[in-house]
Amino acid sequence: MKTWIRTPGGRSAPTDAELTAAWQTASLLLGYPDEGLLARRPLLGQAVAALPPSLGEPLGRFLDHLDATPLAQLAADYVATFDHRRRCCLYLTYYAYGDTRKRGMALLRFKHAYRAAGLVLADGELPDHLSVVLEFAATGDRREGRRLLLEHRAGLELLRLALAEAGSPWASVLDAVSATLPPLDGDVREAVARLAAEGPPEEEVGLAPFDAHAGHPALLPEPVVGARK
Repeated sequence: MKTWIRTPGGRSAPTDAELTAAWQTASLLLGYPDEGLLARRPLLGQAVAALPPSLGEPLGRFLDHLDATPLAQLAADYVATFDHRRRCCLYLTYYAYGDTRKRGMALLRFKHAYRAAGLVLADGELPDHLSVVLEFAATGDRREGRRLLLEHRAGLELLRLALAEAGSPWASVLDAVSATLPPLDGDVREAVARLAAEGPPEEEVGLAPFDAHAGHPALLPEPVVGARK
């Protein structure tokens, strides 16, 4: 006899396997769209079809958009959305710390979490990129990855709301990510409202050696010999 785990609202909570599939799929869909993503489309469709509606339906909506949109247009939309909109930043610590000195310490906490699981970042990418965090949660350390997502839940929700307000197809991917986490409590709702009203802190400083650049972030087992393209 199967024992069902239910959320406070009565909805069955995703299983570990469903969380892994949802996080891995979302990680790929939130990366820069390229031919590699199109090559994975059949596998992504199979994974999404096996998910419960709360996860599968929003991810399926984005896959439908992927099928209907030329790759060049999708790539241009990605850049316009995530590179040119301050409230649509995929780097989670930006929402809490902006470009301040405190953000550098927050980035180190992400790196330490990855190293503890035997993983390091390829390509010199910042460790708080949402694609990286989701990949880590799916394939590295589920519990620690979930903790990182919850620690930055306010920023995650602000990103989701900003994408929805902009009418972005990527809002559906964030809907699925949010559905893998517990319902929002009062404290998180207040934090989201505060971020929406005030924005991230301002204090322009360098974040070396964490210099982000274009490309899809990736996690590799230690040691890293070269960057994955």
